Amino acid sequence: MDKLSVRQSMNPHNEGIFMDQPTLPKAAPERLVSLDAYRGFVMLAMVSGGLGLIEVAEHFPDNKIWQIVRYQLEHVEWTGCAAWDLIQPSFMFIVGVAMPFSYASRVARGDSKGSIFFHVIWRAFILIALGIFLRSNGKPQTNFTFEDVATQIGLGYAFLFLVLGRGWKIQLGVALTILLGYWALFAAWPLPGAEFDAAKHGIPDDWNKFTGFAAHWNKYLNPAGYFDQWFLNLFPRQSPFVINAGGYQTLNFVPSIGTMIFGIMTGEWLRSSRSLWSKLGGLLAAGLICLLIGFAVDGYIWPNAPETTWSVAPIVKRIWTPSWAIFSTGWTLLTLSFFVFVIDIAKFRAWSFPLFVVGMNSLAMYVMSWIFKPWVKQTLHTHLPNTLFEGTYGSLIETTMAISVLWLVVFYMYRKQVFVRI
Repeated sequence: MDKLSVRQSMNPHNEGIFMDQPTLPKAAPERLVSLDAYRGFVMLAMVSGGLGLIEVAEHFPDNKIWQIVRYQLEHVEWTGCAAWDLIQPSFMFIVGVAMPFSYASRVARGDSKGSIFFHVIWRAFILIALGIFLRSNGKPQTNFTFEDVATQIGLGYAFLFLVLGRGWKIQLGVALTILLGYWALFAAWPLPGAEFDAAKHGIPDDWNKFTGFAAHWNKYLNPAGYFDQWFLNLFPRQSPFVINAGGYQTLNFVPSIGTMIFGIMTGEWLRSSRSLWSKLGGLLAAGLICLLIGFAVDGYIWPNAPETTWSVAPIVKRIWTPSWAIFSTGWTLLTLSFFVFVIDIAKFRAWSFPLFVVGMNSLAMYVMSWIFKPWVKQTLHTHLPNTLFEGTYGSLIETTMAISVLWLVVFYMYRKQVFVRI
């Protein structure tokens, strides 16, 4: 289907939010319930904004448990990893996992490779446009930005079609070539001299995070940062682009292609004829290997590593360093392993139904979280006592109620068998 659509079906295929390409079996794909549940879990985490627990933790500054919760629900300043940092790589990884299932579904329907390829291009365009549209909501003019999850997937999506079904050796080789090439770009990029005046260039004092060789991955002063100073100023803006305050860059989509290729490899592994126990063992082993590789090349004792620690490539989510691509894939593999074991092997599924509902309509949930969630919160304040949203747990109550309203919408869509797809 080559247009943005709302599908009604009594037996929807496992196409997820964004998907689809070569030489995969033409048999109708099996439904992987664990993947839908995992997708729903990641999407709920993404739209929840931490359920307001960060604000709750502010009321308990001396409570270690609450401060751990707060740390895990915020992005780390630069190097290291918190649970919140794993949401975007999880979602991009899932895009790759779902591709073999989606492609098999389209082939089983009789679609040609040519039509599927043009559909992939169309999806990529829509994802980029959707990301820009949502980021522009409430702005005085179009906000051309390309570092959010939708645009990042769109920028790399068409490339994935070229490696789908090519075999794990080629796929791994392509992924490692991309990551090593991106690492070489940063490693060879000249560092600013001692006389560099950061303030003069509009850069705040926190730019110098790393020293030594790792300084090639410092905030703002890296090749991806300089690329954005050129690229983003090609678009109409209220004022010239200087820096992204969070350090996020457009070129993050390049190493994140590696993340999505790892997802493709995982999806094809799960579609193989191996037993579920063999598949689970492979996921666990690959996850642990990725974590060990990430730690090894990072060289930092996260989360509070000294700035002078030796590192080949520090783990930094905000610029998607190659070590981050591998390290975060380790966590996504282990998380997916949990869902496969509990749902597909142990057959313990009832608890995952709320996640499954979101996973089946995650695009709708994503868009509603951007456009309707603020309105839902405002409406709650209009019709309910404001005292309900005040005090220590007010933010938790407000966010939980707002997310529950959005969930009821996608639940209604699920009951009516309405699934929004691109």
